[in-house]
Amino acid sequence: MLEKNNIKMLELTMNSMGEANVIYPTLIWDEENMILVDTGFPGQLNDIRECIEKAGVSFEKLNKIFITHQDIDHIGSLPIILDESQNKIDVYASAIEKPFIQGEKMILKITPEAISKALESLPPEIPEDFRNAFKFRLENPPKAKVDHVISGGEELPFCGGIIVIDTPGHTPGHLSFYHKASKTLIAGDALIVKNRKLYPSDPKYTLDIEKSIKSIELLSTFEIEKIICYHGGLFDDNVHERLLEIIKH
Repeated sequence: MLEKNNIKMLELTMNSMGEANVIYPTLIWDEENMILVDTGFPGQLNDIRECIEKAGVSFEKLNKIFITHQDIDHIGSLPIILDESQNKIDVYASAIEKPFIQGEKMILKITPEAISKALESLPPEIPEDFRNAFKFRLENPPKAKVDHVISGGEELPFCGGIIVIDTPGHTPGHLSFYHKASKTLIAGDALIVKNRKLYPSDPKYTLDIEKSIKSIELLSTFEIEKIICYHGGLFDDNVHERLLEIIKH
């Protein structure tokens, strides 16, 4: 699936308290470059490595990481990937998201209230040491250096051309990426797929709904055949028509 033009949707599963949370980072590569878009939850390095090897390319070829935004399920394994790689890997993100990714500012959705709510949601039988470790992880999210600041409208000269698209709303500096060769949009969390249908970013986790819908208007101007959503995976059913439906609602 999506292996033509050397682009592949990866599938990572995080089991947490008996529930499976599936996410879909994207891998793009050519002779010179291999790019990973987003890095999963903390602790998913081995899963990412396995998915890349299954795609028929060496993990050691990875030399670029694009981060769509600051949320912990997108930056989770970034530090360990950088530490473990034998290559120098360049990290790309927007100027707005950079200080959150680097740990200079606290991730916007990890407020004291959000941490309290998350701890309250844990089942009562969860051991105290697990609770403390969970709290520590939320209060000390992963962080890593951003090497290159990128912004909407730039075309990055990798893998047949990748256009950076500003898609604020879910977070203030959220980016999406359009891979020209395959006409594929890597949407991050700007869109989601549920029951094989495309929807806007989930309002529960979106900081500015109005901006997120405006971002979808911009996405609809691209010639898109496939969309990879970080939550929900692939959508390729009359993409343009569905984007227009979302905007009208």
